[in-house]
Amino acid sequence: MSGATVPADISGHMLDLDEDEDLEVFSKNTSLADGNPMPNSPDSMVNQFRLDEENEEEQQGAINKDIFVTVDNPESHISAIETFITYRVVTRTTCSEFDSSEYEVRRRYQDFLWLKSRLEENYPTLIIHPLPEKFVMKSMVERFNDDFIETRRKALHRFLNRIADHPILSCSHHFKVFLTEEELAPHRKLGPGFLSRMSETMRAMANSVRGLRSKLEEFAVMQAYVDDFSNKMCSVDKVTNRIIKEHREYMDELKQYGPTYFQWAESEELLAEPLKGVGSCVERCSKETEEQIQHLSEVLVPTLHEYVLCADTLKAVMRRRDNIQAEFEAKNEALASRTTDKEMAVATATGGLNDKERESKKLQEEVDDLADRVEQANNALRGDWSRWRTSMRADLKSAFISTAAKNVDYYEKDFSFRALPLAAAQKLAFKWRVGGPRC
Repeated sequence: MSGATVPADISGHMLDLDEDEDLEVFSKNTSLADGNPMPNSPDSMVNQFRLDEENEEEQQGAINKDIFVTVDNPESHISAIETFITYRVVTRTTCSEFDSSEYEVRRRYQDFLWLKSRLEENYPTLIIHPLPEKFVMKSMVERFNDDFIETRRKALHRFLNRIADHPILSCSHHFKVFLTEEELAPHRKLGPGFLSRMSETMRAMANSVRGLRSKLEEFAVMQAYVDDFSNKMCSVDKVTNRIIKEHREYMDELKQYGPTYFQWAESEELLAEPLKGVGSCVERCSKETEEQIQHLSEVLVPTLHEYVLCADTLKAVMRRRDNIQAEFEAKNEALASRTTDKEMAVATATGGLNDKERESKKLQEEVDDLADRVEQANNALRGDWSRWRTSMRADLKSAFISTAAKNVDYYEKDFSFRALPLAAAQKLAFKWRVGGPRC
């Protein structure tokens, strides 16, 4: 890979931001003379920048979109055998392939897994948006609290709308069944059986162990990009969660710290005003820190973690593409070893085909079929790669700009809050210089 030439459309930065435009947003000075940010503060300019982009994207998406899906209204189901959550899936569409313009069904997490697996089987090299992770043992107790359910609902909503926006996946028969059929059980039985899935798994493992004889440079570059992207997203996700943890610890300390000043002010008449000012400052800082944590948890963290999972999805897609090519190369080598000039001569002399020749002919048909599959897989991945990168950049850019705007607002308010007790202390110091302390 060290000698590979990286195409221009892949070798750029993870986020293709216009540096001049984006940095200009943060280049304006602010004035806090009156305790409030000026109208042209970074916060207001970032919000305006984000609003213009979102309006443009929404208008463009509304023009091209003809399937609108909403996931809402989660309900808990408790029985003697199992406990699970179902979500209402409402679909509105103008597609002629649908018999009606609106559908409403209820689905549980396993139904979403079924849809994803069917799409991966039918479109192995298309990039299918990841589902939220299934709960792990340590979070079993928490999987029915409101925060968990709402986080999962939003992720499932994004999953279905990514498919609805996709030009190929949106036309899938399985997607239509998922959106329209009241019961999925009959359709789940039509899927591949256990032995068939095991056979596919073993064949994929064999192809993976065998490896590729030669890999097209563009896909080698894609693989390197995905590995690098995965490492960076995992790092940013980890750091962001550590920042939230530190903010939460800071907020807890502020909540314990603030009341102390109000209690102190009750016993110090002369110091009451500045002490109350400090206490008020601490309370406001605590509230703003709590809002900052909430914003990071609801806006930035879900987006980052979503693309951590996307990186794993991309790696799986690349492996499936490689497995198809590896199977083609193996069959092609087997065909080359069987088809010899001597066998062809025997077939010509006898006027018919011997057993080896028949096997070679069958193998040739398999090789031709695999060659078509390789070409289809490569073309599908090429097209989806560009689409995915455009979507990824837009999502991350939106999350980072929103976080930047919140950070600006947070530190502007924090600075103004800290000025309040300072002014009170200066006023008290002036009184002391004039009349001296009276304790």
